[in-house]
Amino acid sequence: MFNALSATGGAGQVDRTVSNNTNTGIYCTFIIFGVMGGAIVNLFGIRYTICISGLTYALNSASYIYYNHTRLGAFSIATGPIMGIGAGILWSAQGMVMMAYPLEHQKGRFISVFWIIFNLGGVIGGIVPFAINYKLGKDGMAVPLPDVCYAVFVALQVVGALCALLLSPPSRVVREDGSHVVMAHYTGVRHEARELVKLFFNPWILLLIPLSLGSNFFYSYQFGPYNGTLFTLRTRGLNSMIYWAAQMTAAYVVSLLHDRETLSRRKRGTISLVLLTVVTNIMWGLTLCVQLKYTRGPDNSDYPGGLIDLTESSRAAGPILLYCLMGAVDAHYQSFAYWLIGTMTNDSQMLARYAGFYKGIQSLGAVVAWQLDAQHVRLLTQVIVNWGLFNFVLPFTFFVTSRIKNRSDETIAPDDSDWLVPADDYKLDEHRWNRLDI
Repeated sequence: MFNALSATGGAGQVDRTVSNNTNTGIYCTFIIFGVMGGAIVNLFGIRYTICISGLTYALNSASYIYYNHTRLGAFSIATGPIMGIGAGILWSAQGMVMMAYPLEHQKGRFISVFWIIFNLGGVIGGIVPFAINYKLGKDGMAVPLPDVCYAVFVALQVVGALCALLLSPPSRVVREDGSHVVMAHYTGVRHEARELVKLFFNPWILLLIPLSLGSNFFYSYQFGPYNGTLFTLRTRGLNSMIYWAAQMTAAYVVSLLHDRETLSRRKRGTISLVLLTVVTNIMWGLTLCVQLKYTRGPDNSDYPGGLIDLTESSRAAGPILLYCLMGAVDAHYQSFAYWLIGTMTNDSQMLARYAGFYKGIQSLGAVVAWQLDAQHVRLLTQVIVNWGLFNFVLPFTFFVTSRIKNRSDETIAPDDSDWLVPADDYKLDEHRWNRLDI
């Protein structure tokens, strides 16, 4: 639901300033609690942490009802840091479940299943503003979403948060082959603090910082200067549905490659990353071609012919398909990043920390990106920054991908830099699932 609001541009508001500043607040605390999230999840479990964290999303959506009536953005902006705390913890728990629960050859499938469910919410949420704004027609004045729309979002988010109480904890999960989730039974505040500090000295995690930094950077441009600036109000709603639907499709297709057992894991990763490199550079090249045609909008658009409406097939087809491609690229990027992290270990507690670290660094990039739009940085500059950042990420990611080992079934996450060493070097106590000293 949060994605559905964001993808309409300005969280359903005409003026994106409040939404941009709210998102900045979200990602500022997300940085800290993303990195700390794995430790919090390991200490308190997944059910209550996800439930409470999910309610912070509902609070953020509800704040726009207040904004509709008062035009005072302080409350919405204040909910940003609160939601950032919840988001950091929630995504750490989500990442652990998604990467630790499946068998080795199912990790791509689990990631795609999550991504499909995740973005189905965006598709359903996109229907609401599209249906409401469709009757405004091509020349309809932009208006904020009414209270009833935000109320629907809040209700769905509350229900989603409460559903987390039905989740099974890792200790009760048995995979289809009879194996258990790999986890250590000992943990505590001191232990988690030590493990958290170790993340900043793990060279493989540090090499993934560029990949993490760029993984959400492009959202602010795609949702605001592109979708929120280039199209009529009702077309933005249609685009939002198409964007998330493309993510669902792409996530499934990519999972087929990531789980293809006839290829070594290293080869799968390399092929996936090469495809991502080619398609993403094509996407940004096409985006640059479109961006060179306009500098402002939507109230005073200088795009040739004015704002693009879905009824103008000759003008709309190209830009709408490009937005669809943006969604597909995002799904490939995120699926690859999670799959790559999932190859590093099967230890659920380590994966919670890794997922949190990934989301924390991702949020650092998002803070910068949302402020680029909030400070009205030239739209062309935003395209160039996004394109350049992606290509900056590639050498580091290719290096890590080239070191992927083929299996980690019997590997408990190592403490040192020797990532995915041969299974004989790490052994399991099959009764306690604890790491044994070597």
